[in-house]
Amino acid sequence: MTQPQSIPAEQQKQKAFFSRFFILKLGFVLFFLLIIVRLVKIQVVEADRYKAIARKQYEQRFVLPASRGNIYDCNRSVLASNTMLVSFAADPVMVGDNARVVAEKFSRVFDKPREHYLAKLKESRGRSSRKRFVWLERHISPDLARRLESTRLDGVVMIDEPKRLYHYDELAGPLLGYTDIDNRGISGLELHLDDEMDGVDGSVVMQRDGLGRARASADYPQIDPVNGNDVILTINLAYQAIVEEELKRGVEENNADAGLAIMLDPKTGEILALVNVPGVNPNRYRDYGIAASKNRVVVDMFEPGSVFKVVTAAAVLEKEIILLDRHFDAENGEMKVPLPGGKFRLIKDTKPFGVITFQEAMEVSSNIVMAKVSPLIGPELMYRTARDFGFGILTGVDLPGEVRGRLKKPHEWSGTTLQTLSYGYEVAVTPLQIACAYAAVANGGVLMKPHIVAEIRGPDGSVIRKQQPQRIRRVIAEQTAAQLTAAFEGVVERGTAKEVRANGIRIAGKTGTSRKVVAGKYSSQHHTSSFVGFFPVEDPQVVLLVMMDNPRARGYYGGATSGSVFRAIAERIVNTTGGIVPAPRAVLVSNQRTGVSVPDVRTLRVSIAQKILEGHNLSVKVYGTGEIVARQTPDAGAHVEPGDVVTIVLAGDATTHNDGMMTVPDLRGMSIRRAVNRLVAEDFEIRILGSGVVVNQFPRAGERVPAGALVAIQCEPKHVVSTVLY
Repeated sequence: MTQPQSIPAEQQKQKAFFSRFFILKLGFVLFFLLIIVRLVKIQVVEADRYKAIARKQYEQRFVLPASRGNIYDCNRSVLASNTMLVSFAADPVMVGDNARVVAEKFSRVFDKPREHYLAKLKESRGRSSRKRFVWLERHISPDLARRLESTRLDGVVMIDEPKRLYHYDELAGPLLGYTDIDNRGISGLELHLDDEMDGVDGSVVMQRDGLGRARASADYPQIDPVNGNDVILTINLAYQAIVEEELKRGVEENNADAGLAIMLDPKTGEILALVNVPGVNPNRYRDYGIAASKNRVVVDMFEPGSVFKVVTAAAVLEKEIILLDRHFDAENGEMKVPLPGGKFRLIKDTKPFGVITFQEAMEVSSNIVMAKVSPLIGPELMYRTARDFGFGILTGVDLPGEVRGRLKKPHEWSGTTLQTLSYGYEVAVTPLQIACAYAAVANGGVLMKPHIVAEIRGPDGSVIRKQQPQRIRRVIAEQTAAQLTAAFEGVVERGTAKEVRANGIRIAGKTGTSRKVVAGKYSSQHHTSSFVGFFPVEDPQVVLLVMMDNPRARGYYGGATSGSVFRAIAERIVNTTGGIVPAPRAVLVSNQRTGVSVPDVRTLRVSIAQKILEGHNLSVKVYGTGEIVARQTPDAGAHVEPGDVVTIVLAGDATTHNDGMMTVPDLRGMSIRRAVNRLVAEDFEIRILGSGVVVNQFPRAGERVPAGALVAIQCEPKHVVSTVLY
């Protein structure tokens, strides 16, 4: 009776088993279907995204920096170029768990805490940033970099990076400016011409193989960098060096707060030298404050004082309001000008003068005579003449940060503006504007646009842009310019700039001394002293402005301070650079020789002497030690062929013998300044008889005397017919 009941139970068990098995099979089928759908999504639908993710695990793109363009002077001497240093970068993802190993090795080589490198690697591994590129070290010398076995550090790459190199340290520092750690211009011409010199970076994709070695990816072509353009300036390295040396000496001797100078070619507007003292060494720009890199020649404004009298004189001479021989009463040095309310304003001259001509008033810089002339000019003509000379407007020079100055329009003038403007107050100008105004006089009345960039050349040497001289306007007639030149030469020969007189060359110019505003009032203790002039008068080729801020040691008048620096610069340029030399007399014209005239580099620093000689296409051999050139062969003025060798002997070994005796150098034909420089460099005592150039000396050249012996030099004036520019 029990058997029939057991059969359904067995069937139920089998049925339950097959049901569970079916469900299991269905589950597997669904699972595999899900996997297939997921694979289709990954392999087909989202394939590009996952490929990119996969590539990131073993690929990294690195920048190949472009080389920044070089900067040259007008003779193709390199002022700024690049040197290659080494930098280390890392991919924190590739470094992974080896961060401590990498940090430890970098710590030992570069003597920095391990945590310094760990922080860079770990802060970039967080999910929020996922940064794949960090710098570990920048701009390391190749010798130091070799101590790090970078190829054995997974995720670390060594990159060659160019770094800016300034070949003459402080020379033209504020003018050139400097670059940051990424070689981007941040100051001066480096900033102004950054787009021209920067270039375009390239790139390369690096892959890690199965052994962790970095290799260039075959899937991505390397993009080579395009180097930046080269810049050729109008600056003359020899002139720049001379102006800087003399201005630094002048600032120190006069105990001035600062100084500046700018030299122009009046016929072309080319800037031949531009100096700010104190300056900045672009190779160590972090050692200086921001103010040190400021180019005060174009960004600073000041009340010019008497150098602005060029406007007053030009206005009256151009319109023939008066002649140079017109007489005026200079009121014995003081003139009271009535003001409303019974008050008066006092106009003073530095010295008392009686009745003098307008020519003499220019020579002695009489404010009183200029004030008496101003009503004859009138506001409209005074303003228009000042504007024509370029005051109150931008010169358009290719330098960063230029300001326009401040020249009030006649409707803004007070009752005293016309008079005070006539001798250089109530107007704000830049040093460059003053130099350009006098350049217009030197150029026969034509104002030229100043510029400092001569050419832009591509990496292959092709000329991309070449600056041509650009005429702005005729300011005054050629006859008026000649009259002003005669007046300015009188300033040097007989007037307030007697300190500027130099033997063998005619100089025309004007002194300027203005009081500075301190705490809202004109101070009698703070002055701006300047001298601006041009030479040679018969064929002006150089316009030079020298300015000092608050000189104190030897007075504050422009002639005694800035004027003496002007003279020293002019003498050195004439006597040492070969740029301006005495013209041959008429009887010698038919006997002129061909070839290269050897410049005189004696008493110059050896680095500058080499550049000057190389700029004349001459080879150089240096003997001895020291910084100053004592002798040269062939002699200065000799005519040789391009490429010939000039031997220079340095003062360190030039004259001293083992027995303590010294050989007296040959000083004949040198100017007093050059002869003194030579004797000082060799520690001789000096006695000077007469003035001009050295015609005789005792002891004679070549004699051996004890170290520190007295050398007497006899000098006589040198007469030169004219001068020309090579």
